[in-house]
Amino acid sequence: MFRYQILIEYVGTNFRGWQIQKKGTTVQGILQNKISKLLKEKIIIFGAGRLDVGVHAKEQSAHFDSKNDITEIDKFLKSINHFLNRDGIAILKIKKKGSNFHARFSAKMRIYNYVIINRISRPVLDEKRGWHIIKDLDLELMKSAARKLIGTKDFSTFRKSSCRAKSPIKTMKSVKIKSKKDKIEIEFRSQSFLQQQVRSMVGCLKYVGEKKWTLKKFANVMNSKKRTLCAPPAPPQGLYLMRVIY
Repeated sequence: MFRYQILIEYVGTNFRGWQIQKKGTTVQGILQNKISKLLKEKIIIFGAGRLDVGVHAKEQSAHFDSKNDITEIDKFLKSINHFLNRDGIAILKIKKKGSNFHARFSAKMRIYNYVIINRISRPVLDEKRGWHIIKDLDLELMKSAARKLIGTKDFSTFRKSSCRAKSPIKTMKSVKIKSKKDKIEIEFRSQSFLQQQVRSMVGCLKYVGEKKWTLKKFANVMNSKKRTLCAPPAPPQGLYLMRVIY
């Protein structure tokens, strides 16, 4: 058997998330179906993470095992993307890996970006590619709140009730906020995240930026470990899995 890592780009708008569901179209489901047909064998895809409905990926990582030795990489990419592109999916790269590589468990860092479009006019070109917020946001206050997220902490406040992670304790390596014109990008780096953690943190940062919450209120909510005190999570269309580092 040969193990291959694939790097995938996709628009999450029309999918019911990454993971195969009983009903609805998923990214994993389409990939397994199309690659299985191309290689003429049953292929199982293992992803680096389970992205929610509507979340996008610029470089999602996954792997699969195959009896086939894929020697003509360019030919494989052209062939598979011919079938995937119509669904809003592209495989950017394919790499042969050793049997000890696992897309999920070998990951050392995951990088997510959240995009906010902060202006009066509704976005047209970036529709469903960011969170449209009309009210002006105070970036300096948001940056101060973001710094409080860095480090090893109990992130229960930002954890969805259906999250299956064994522990709510995660280590946030960095949170960076930058803006250009009317677009704000928030980058989160951690080895792993809880379900809906990023969107929940962004929702709370928005409250600080709108001055609905003070920095003290933000810290108190975070330290409370109570999901019920969390601000409403940011919508999925602004979230992007940017890269997985091994």
